[in-house]
Amino acid sequence: MKRIVLTGGGTAGHVTPNIALIPSLKELGFDIQYIGSYTGIEKTLMEDIGIPYHGISSGKLRRYFSLKNFTDPFRVIRGFFEARKLIKELKPDVVFSKGGFVSVPVVLAAGRAKVPAVIHESDMTPGLANRLCFRSARRICCNFPETMSLLPKDKAVLSGSPIRRELLEGDIDKGRAFTGFTDDKPVIMVIGGSLGAANVNKAVRNVLPELTKKYNVIHLTGKGKSDDTFNDTPGYRQYEYISDELKDLFALSDIVISRAGANAICELLALKKPNLLIPLPSASSRGDQLLNARSFKKQGYSLLLTEDELTDRLLLDMVDELYRDRDKYIAAMSSSGQNNAIDTIISLIKELS
Repeated sequence: MKRIVLTGGGTAGHVTPNIALIPSLKELGFDIQYIGSYTGIEKTLMEDIGIPYHGISSGKLRRYFSLKNFTDPFRVIRGFFEARKLIKELKPDVVFSKGGFVSVPVVLAAGRAKVPAVIHESDMTPGLANRLCFRSARRICCNFPETMSLLPKDKAVLSGSPIRRELLEGDIDKGRAFTGFTDDKPVIMVIGGSLGAANVNKAVRNVLPELTKKYNVIHLTGKGKSDDTFNDTPGYRQYEYISDELKDLFALSDIVISRAGANAICELLALKKPNLLIPLPSASSRGDQLLNARSFKKQGYSLLLTEDELTDRLLLDMVDELYRDRDKYIAAMSSSGQNNAIDTIISLIKELS
């Protein structure tokens, strides 16, 4: 039996693509182990699905001033020695990394032990953690054509992002029953991410009277971001968080309004859902969401509306445009070469293991 070590953590976005690979890895007979931080979200997610978990020390390498800059390098060094010990004990045939700073010691330790590693970069411009792993990695997968020029040519693979199978198995009737929508108006899903998006939430609620004349609206507000004053609005359903029913709500939705996190938009691509992207502003991030959204717009998958441009009238106009031209966006997404991420990554893992 061949063994694979998965790694990645810090946010759910660094873990869920790993989870998406697990069913295929099990079908191939791989023994699957996970290395992550002692207390990160990855520990909970892996334990919930019964994957053996191994914790190591983890620190963040910041490019800005913080008092933790004086202590975290020692945590990273400690994490490397712990990862090296685990690699020697587990003797994996291959490592797959989804990124985050906890993955750096694991990939470096794998490189030192001559264990081939495949890493995945979600955003258009590689983050610092993945860049530190370039030399040790055998293959580097990415989501965007533009990213290929930023990677070592002999290692770069345009794969797209692994998407959980269950998201592709939604049931429209179950989604309709869950929401209670009984008319035949088209459905918009609004997604602000797990933490919500205050400006997007506000903009959607501002135009609800106009929006619900033509559409039913499913609003995933984020934890603590629901507003009870809208509970009785006809044609509007708000949920702070959805898990098992998400696939059915996607199936029910005709178009989607979303932030532009890499995993989120790759799910929209895989599901072929016409979408309006409102990326997190550059002032609130390193600007990756805006770059992601521009790429998807360029490829014909999405409409783009920045927060600086966001007005009630423009939001309504762009929603109508998106719904009117939805078949054009579906056709573009259907012809994408980034829809077979699991098959592409699994083939690399098989090749190297």
